[in-house]
Amino acid sequence: MRRGLSHFNIVSVALGLAFLYLPISMLVIYSFNASRLVTIWGGWSTRWYEVLLHDSAMLEAAWNSLRIATLSATAATVLGTLAAVALIRAGRFRGRTAVAGMIYAPLVMPEVITGLSLLLLFVATGIDRGFWTIAIAHTTLTACFVTVVVQSRLLSFDVSLEEAAMNLGCPPWKTFLTVTLPLIAPALAAGWMLAFTLSLDDLVIASFTTGPGATTLPIRIYSEIRLGVKPEINAICTILVAVVALGIVAASLLIKFHDVGRGGPAQLPARA
Repeated sequence: MRRGLSHFNIVSVALGLAFLYLPISMLVIYSFNASRLVTIWGGWSTRWYEVLLHDSAMLEAAWNSLRIATLSATAATVLGTLAAVALIRAGRFRGRTAVAGMIYAPLVMPEVITGLSLLLLFVATGIDRGFWTIAIAHTTLTACFVTVVVQSRLLSFDVSLEEAAMNLGCPPWKTFLTVTLPLIAPALAAGWMLAFTLSLDDLVIASFTTGPGATTLPIRIYSEIRLGVKPEINAICTILVAVVALGIVAASLLIKFHDVGRGGPAQLPARA
């Protein structure tokens, strides 16, 4: 019985991984296809990466997406961390349920509604749509995800470490910077990577809040594939997969080294 269940589990995992990663693997392989037809294999070649280097519109869109993702992920990490600290450490304050509901609303809100709401807001306030409106929109979308990640870490946080630091004379703000933040750094890194990936992948909200000169890579790819998939699209998507994979590896290494570092005795801040 156990052997049958074991084989069943192995097959289930294999099918699940194939369903998730086989399309991505095919995209990566066909990005090195020498043929112009993306569905016909013509041998190994890097010609489409060379063509991509001369596609200024695609490169500009990729650069815009990277800048927006970095900026919005950083802002979302700051705001999401502060929101998580407020929800965990402030106790049962009046209006906590309403505040938590508004923070978590983007998690369940359809992106079309979020994008349309932000569009109406920018139009009503007279803000010209462009790079900064997309960054604000992506920060609004991803801050709630960071809040969930950091909040789950704070729930298991050993508060006695902070209490010990403050008993030694460390001010609350310095305790937060020197004790709390280093201990929740893996959650911050995971939240940042999640926000970065969501921003890099977003199409719906960006299409509502974009403006002249602020075309992101998903919008550019979507506008071109309606006329047919070009081989250089496979190349740029492969590069994005590599960038995200490197970010995940870096975050995993940070968490690993952080856990190894915590194996030693805890260092309390000196008396202020």
